[in-house]
Amino acid sequence: MAIVEAIKTAKNAPRKLRISNPATLEEIGVITVTDAEATKAAVRRAREAQREWAQRPIKERCRLMYRALDVLMKNQDEYMELIIKETGRGRAETLMMEILAAADTMAWFAKRGPKELADRRVATPTILKAKKLIQTYKPLGVVGIIAPWNGPFVMGISPAIPALIAGNAVVIKPSEVTPFSGMLIQDLFAEAGFPNDLLQVLPGDGETGAALIDAGVNKISFTGSTATGRKVAAACGQNLIPCTLELGGKDAMIVCADANLERAAAGALAASMFNTGQFCCATERCYVVESVAEEFISLVVEKARELRQGTDGDQDISVMIWPKQLEIIQDHMDDAVQKGATVLVGGRQHPDLNGAWEPTVLTNVTHSMKIMTEESFGPILPIMIVPDQHAAVQLANDSKYGLSGTVWSRSEKNAIAVAKQVETGSVCINETALTFGVHNAPFGGVKDSGMGYVHGPDALKSFCQPVPLIVDRLGMKTEQNWYPLTADKFEGMQKFVKVFYGSVLRKVFG
Repeated sequence: MAIVEAIKTAKNAPRKLRISNPATLEEIGVITVTDAEATKAAVRRAREAQREWAQRPIKERCRLMYRALDVLMKNQDEYMELIIKETGRGRAETLMMEILAAADTMAWFAKRGPKELADRRVATPTILKAKKLIQTYKPLGVVGIIAPWNGPFVMGISPAIPALIAGNAVVIKPSEVTPFSGMLIQDLFAEAGFPNDLLQVLPGDGETGAALIDAGVNKISFTGSTATGRKVAAACGQNLIPCTLELGGKDAMIVCADANLERAAAGALAASMFNTGQFCCATERCYVVESVAEEFISLVVEKARELRQGTDGDQDISVMIWPKQLEIIQDHMDDAVQKGATVLVGGRQHPDLNGAWEPTVLTNVTHSMKIMTEESFGPILPIMIVPDQHAAVQLANDSKYGLSGTVWSRSEKNAIAVAKQVETGSVCINETALTFGVHNAPFGGVKDSGMGYVHGPDALKSFCQPVPLIVDRLGMKTEQNWYPLTADKFEGMQKFVKVFYGSVLRKVFG
């Protein structure tokens, strides 16, 4: 039985999907797929709610966000129980990835929102010194969020938080694989006292997501595969609306000759196996300098064999959330082994655990293999031995992806120099993929890993229309550039240009 099954319904009746636990295959519930008309109606309701919401002072919006944080803290055990059912994930990972991350996002944006979106005076150029420039920010309107299955709660709520604080309404389409975790978000904000229809969650599949883009929203925030991201970008372009795309990754780990190998080996497993490898900035390929490769690989293998896999809630490694991902992993493994890769740990579907792939460590890998070039999205760590860190950088950059990456070296100066050469959206040094959780830092990818950024002050402002207000300060009867455009005005303006831009004054007043 699949974990998402279509239920036969009467002709012209709304489609229904049955959702099951990926570990036990027990039914969780049934959703009704939101069709195009219902999606448009939801967006219309959201727009009505947004008009009143945008008029509220931002400090009031932030106070309500703190109230939502209180609701999250009160309900966290209940929320985790449902998320675990839909994902098969362990308790510790669910707490860290879903609850802690969401709570920290709420607290950070609620604190910083009033300061970041406050009106501010901006200096005017020389020619406009008689004018005052005020920068203000207006909400976009209705923001559509299309969330993935690998972080079904946090990846829906994370972009919703700054969007709401900025004064927008939000409509979320969760993955059909994990819809009930997504629907928790609507329950949370309703319990916190947010206005009706300001945040809505529409269960459904790809049809619902496509309908949301066409329903009149003012921006789309999408997290998912690169292939679907291209379709989302094309649809947003057709509708002339902005989008943020957080897409696939094939993050590289570079282990330099002077690395702390004990820490690097532990970090390699944490970065590649967390959430069973099902997160976009997971380490999916490792390049280790030859002089330390034997010791590093030995440490990784030793630690990998100690990982506990199961479904009792206290496991290190869980099952795959979306069983179809097993087909991709199997294809990548078959390709790698056929081309000469050596399996040191794991390398197969778990024989006794439904929907699970064993923690896997590979060596003798090359870029001719899918496992080094395509996103695997599973608990797999392929390790490639390289002559030096320069070769490691070249191989790290030999990828169509560029979301994140890590560099391991005892020399901070060396690590920073290496990190600056890697073509990726962010780099962590002697640490795993933490950038997503550092809210004052932008998080986003380059190349096929996406466009735009989530988190940080700029992400908050990306849910706004920046509006400059230029105010006259002198109140004169006329201006030099107003009619009539006489010869005297021309001569005066030409002298002004020569004096201020044709001399050293341009450095003083520029």
